[in-house]
Amino acid sequence: MNIILFGAPGAGKGTQAKRLVEGRGLVQLSTGDMLRAAIDAGTELGLRAKDIMDRGDLVSDDIILGMIAERMDSPECANGVILDGFPRTVAQADGLGQMLADRDWALDHVIEIKVDEAALFARIETRAAETGGTRSDDNAETLKKRLAVYHENTAPLLPYYEAKGLMRTVDGMQSIDEVGQAIDSILG
Repeated sequence: MNIILFGAPGAGKGTQAKRLVEGRGLVQLSTGDMLRAAIDAGTELGLRAKDIMDRGDLVSDDIILGMIAERMDSPECANGVILDGFPRTVAQADGLGQMLADRDWALDHVIEIKVDEAALFARIETRAAETGGTRSDDNAETLKKRLAVYHENTAPLLPYYEAKGLMRTVDGMQSIDEVGQAIDSILG
């Protein structure tokens, strides 16, 4: 089973993806986590990505597509993946479609976790406090920029997947468990 989780920054995609990993044995492919790992490791990719991410901008499609393709080819992904934070553009969605077709895989579900944007600022502040501010993108100024980028680039993917009959939406303002139950109902 291959799933995409959509939602504005701080909507709970990572939290729900971890639930699905534990409950369904899928592999979470979080481009944000992959990029942060590259930053922590001090790789060339990580150094290039850090500057881009700190500005709240998106890392280039070729870098992201390459990272995802490499992970999809690993044996651990043979039973399916949860894509968290990817695709973010129509070009990435087209690239993903080609990647899946090349592997004789299909995209099974696309789920948007819809949240009130005012609540996102409180969530980001809470996450920053809980993690001690370890994520350089956990601040209100960067969130504003990331929300603008989300609306400009990623939001157009919702009708893209809706036209394919894959799009479903859950109320992300519910509790973590309630959001999880709504996602489980969609997945069957």
